[in-house]
Amino acid sequence: MSIWVKTDKENVDWEAVAALLNFYGLSHLSAGEEEKVFRNSAVVAFIYDDDKLIGCGRALSDGVCQAAVYNIALDESYHGRQLGRLLIDSILEQVKGQTVILYTHPQTVAMYEKFGFRRQKTGMVIFEGGAERAKHMEEMDFLLPEGYRFGNPYYDS
Repeated sequence: MSIWVKTDKENVDWEAVAALLNFYGLSHLSAGEEEKVFRNSAVVAFIYDDDKLIGCGRALSDGVCQAAVYNIALDESYHGRQLGRLLIDSILEQVKGQTVILYTHPQTVAMYEKFGFRRQKTGMVIFEGGAERAKHMEEMDFLLPEGYRFGNPYYDS
């Protein structure tokens, strides 16, 4: 096993990227669409085991002060080997000095807290696909129930 990280967008198996992201419900796009998404991202990281793509992630960034991390995925058979940290560290190194927000699956929140990320109370989203897509994302635990409040008058107004 030879694990290595790639941070450029050339010679990537976009079918493998799409399959990985679709497996975790992080995307529903085709390989061609995923290629466009990653190519349009400021920062990318791909983890390989020899020549097999086993993980990916990306970030949008203004290159100065703000970045947002998306689409972090690691092949299930490689979990528990600190490779998720390797992927995140590679992305964070590329956006060093910037405030970084992260969009992730609810099941991985605790892992990202171990990496130093903090939960926010103010994140908001409008999904392409409208109410139907929002309902699906709520059922997958990506969203708080509609109308949810934190019990603080400051946030309830």
